[in-house]
Formats: sequence, structure tokens, C-alpha cells
Amino acid sequence: MEKQTIKDKPYKKLGFTYLDTADIVVRLKQVLANYQVHYHKLRKYHWNVEGPDFFELHEEFEKDYNDVMQKTDEIAERIRVFGLKPMMNMKDSIHLSNIKETEKELSGIAMVREILSDYEIMHEDLLDALKVSLDTGDSATELMLNQFITDLEKRNWMYTSWCK
Repeated sequence: MEKQTIKDKPYKKLGFTYLDTADIVVRLKQVLANYQVHYHKLRKYHWNVEGPDFFELHEEFEKDYNDVMQKTDEIAERIRVFGLKPMMNMKDSIHLSNIKETEKELSGIAMVREILSDYEIMHEDLLDALKVSLDTGDSATELMLNQFITDLEKRNWMYTSWCK
């Protein structure tokens, strides 16, 4: 009997092969990198926001980074479901992420505008990952990503309204 390699073995619970899930995992790693960099940006903003909007933004940024931390865990665990490992260091996340770190000091309104800019990037990458999960028939990843998109759209609306 010939020994099977990982590429030939179906994931029994999901019925997907390694090749079926390769594109999904690539997209999920992109989404994960974005969320990890975004999380650290939110922490920085939470710690460093100043001015008349301090109390409001300090609380909102805390809500956001707690939500992003939870989503980061869900994405990483979804990658593990497929038998692969998520990236573990910030260097890799920063390199892969389409979201860039903020190097300079920003006002509260500039922080919110930066978050809105991140949302556009995150939304695009979430949609790319969603398309791949739909094409593969991966309904669990599809469900997770749809919820992330819904949550992102709501926060985008709220911050956009705040900026007016």
C-alpha cells in the first residue's frame, strides 16, 4: 500500500483536500496579518489619543481592539482547522499586511480617518477571502467572513458619521 502525503489526504470533518484549502489559507493569512497590524494600531491609538475627544475615542478604540483580538483568534483557529499554522511573529504580519503601521503622532480625528482607511483595505481582503471560500464551498469560513464584513461595515458607518 502506498503511503499518502498530506496533499492527498482529505480533511475528514470538512471533506476538503489540501489543494482545496490552499487558496483559502493564503487569503486567511492575509486577513490575519491585516487584523494583527490593525490590532496594534488600535492599541497605540487607545494609549495615545489626546484632546477633547479623549474619553469617547479612548473607549471606542478599546472596544475595537478587543473585537479585533477576538477575530484574530477566530481567523488563526480557522487556519488550524485546515491543518496549517498561522504566522506567529509581528515581522511576518507586518510584511504580509496591506495595512501599514502609523509612525507619527496623530490627532483623534486623524486616528479615526486612519482606521477608516484600514477598513477599506480590510474590506477588500475580506471580500477576496470570501470569494475563495464560496468558490471552494467552504461554508464555515464563508459564515465567519460574512460576519466580519457585517461588523466592519457597521463600524465604518459609525466612524464615518462621527467624522462629519
